[in-house]
Amino acid sequence: MDKISSITDFLDAGIQAEALRQKAISNNIANLQTPDYKRLDVKFEDLLAKAIGSDGQADAEKIAPVLYQPKSTSPDATGNDVSLESEVGEMVKNTLRHTAYIRLLNKKYSQIELAIDVKD
Repeated sequence: MDKISSITDFLDAGIQAEALRQKAISNNIANLQTPDYKRLDVKFEDLLAKAIGSDGQADAEKIAPVLYQPKSTSPDATGNDVSLESEVGEMVKNTLRHTAYIRLLNKKYSQIELAIDVKD
């Protein structure tokens, strides 16, 4: 895989992870009052860091976001562990990451278009 393809593949994987995380956050907020509901989150950044950290080479196709239940928050009296404040904070962070991935991908495509125009 050439370097340009791998960069765009990683950015695409990041965009997919943030889209999945947005769905998880929305689901968590929708189930704020559901008894015994356990919040969902997405594992992606850790998987990406492990894949890249090993030898500097990574296959973007093998890095896929994974839904999981973090179990890091205490449940309330109904057994629900969703905090609206925490979810809104996660939504803001998620939106910023998603925007960054989109901007980086747009920048990469602009560079490719510029390179094609130079060759003409």
